[in-house]
Amino acid sequence: MSAPRMPDECGVPDPFPYMHPTMKENFGDWKYHDRPRPGVLHHVANGGDQIWTVRAGTQRQMDLYTIRKLCDIADEFADGFVRFTIRSNIEYMVTDESRVQPLIDKLGEEGFPVGGTGNSVSMISHTQGWLHCDIPGTDASGAVKALMDELYDEFTKEEMPNRVRMTTSCCQINCGGQGDIAINIQHTKPPKINHDLVANVCERPTVVARCPVAAIRPALVNGKPSLEIDEKKCVCCGACFPPCPPMQINDPEHSKFAIWIGGKNSNARTKPTFHKLVAAGIPNNPPRWPEVAEVVKNILSVYKEDAKDYERIGEWVDRIGWSRFFEKTGLPFTKYHIDNWRGARTSLNASAHIRF
Repeated sequence: MSAPRMPDECGVPDPFPYMHPTMKENFGDWKYHDRPRPGVLHHVANGGDQIWTVRAGTQRQMDLYTIRKLCDIADEFADGFVRFTIRSNIEYMVTDESRVQPLIDKLGEEGFPVGGTGNSVSMISHTQGWLHCDIPGTDASGAVKALMDELYDEFTKEEMPNRVRMTTSCCQINCGGQGDIAINIQHTKPPKINHDLVANVCERPTVVARCPVAAIRPALVNGKPSLEIDEKKCVCCGACFPPCPPMQINDPEHSKFAIWIGGKNSNARTKPTFHKLVAAGIPNNPPRWPEVAEVVKNILSVYKEDAKDYERIGEWVDRIGWSRFFEKTGLPFTKYHIDNWRGARTSLNASAHIRF
């Protein structure tokens, strides 16, 4: 019997064996680049070599049939050279400008929109949802598909003041990523405990240790070892559910969407920033999540109309102020938007201690 194939613990794989020859030959020696049209990048090397990159949107979670279709397009139109971006867009590289338009036409014919470059709403990066994660409040990939259907034109055009990077996550404890607009699920009720199953399914010390706010402790219920929750401490994060499924946190009524804005990872013009909450309690309403789309499109519409050129969403809000943001968007301002956490010494002048 042959030995099982073991993983190759080599870290990040070397990209050069898979890189387009023109890119490999001119690595670090590019003169300039431009965008002939939305979705197409054009790079020119100091030696005169040129390469065009065509970017198209995908649904990220793809079946084998779709992957083969994308690879067939690469073989026919781009000499087999293809790569995926971190936002699940697919990119084809060609060195002959005459091959760009046929490639774009083929992608459009097969249902893959070309865009996502420059001042556009690029594909939304998202977590795995029900496909992979054990504590999702909803299916992030489904919400992304529904929302990008609504934002199709903003993906294929470059009409925003600056690039818009959006993220979604199925909960706010594990995968809440930074973005110009971040769409997250919030659990709003403490877990419901099935005490009959805890002793047989859960390693109680692990569950107690998993809670970030020490709200869980061992208990004896109906003569059986179980767990109990101090609901005054519980922050409804869902961290207890993976090691103990009888502590059910998901709820079709009380798991809600929240939208945050103003985060970014780049250092361009301003330093990286964390996003901030602007809307909460939005219904988790599959399969199209219309309430989420309504809030996001409203924010994008106001940003598009009011921001100056090259302002990211966070920079725009910093200029006009949060009061004006809520006035312009019509979003309600509630007590949940006030940063009143007593431990936040960096954002509240709440003590006389030296700050670091």
